[in-house]
Amino acid sequence: MKVESYENLIVWQKSMDLVIEVYRFTEKFPREEVYGLTSQMRRAAVSIPSNIAEGSRRSSRKDFRNFILMAYGSGAELETQIKIVERLSFVGQNDCTLTHQLLGEVMRMLNRLSAELHEV
Repeated sequence: MKVESYENLIVWQKSMDLVIEVYRFTEKFPREEVYGLTSQMRRAAVSIPSNIAEGSRRSSRKDFRNFILMAYGSGAELETQIKIVERLSFVGQNDCTLTHQLLGEVMRMLNRLSAELHEV
């Protein structure tokens, strides 16, 4: 799979939307979480489009797939952190739902892209 530009990948575009949503989402957290969950969630979110971009610039499908799998792992990390936020009731349920839905969409797209890159 040859990618002209990672910016043309819908999964990259959606994951960039997710980063913005996570930043907005985490702004509502208690101040004492700025170095805790806020920082962790933002790093995990930023890692997703960053890995997609880096992987797209690699020379082989296998390398690209490995970076897609790393992005998927960061998504799983973010998913867990959202569940922690839900349990701690840091934000309203609607905020969690929107972020979780966008993450779910990105995760499905990453899963499909990984499978496509795995095929010979």
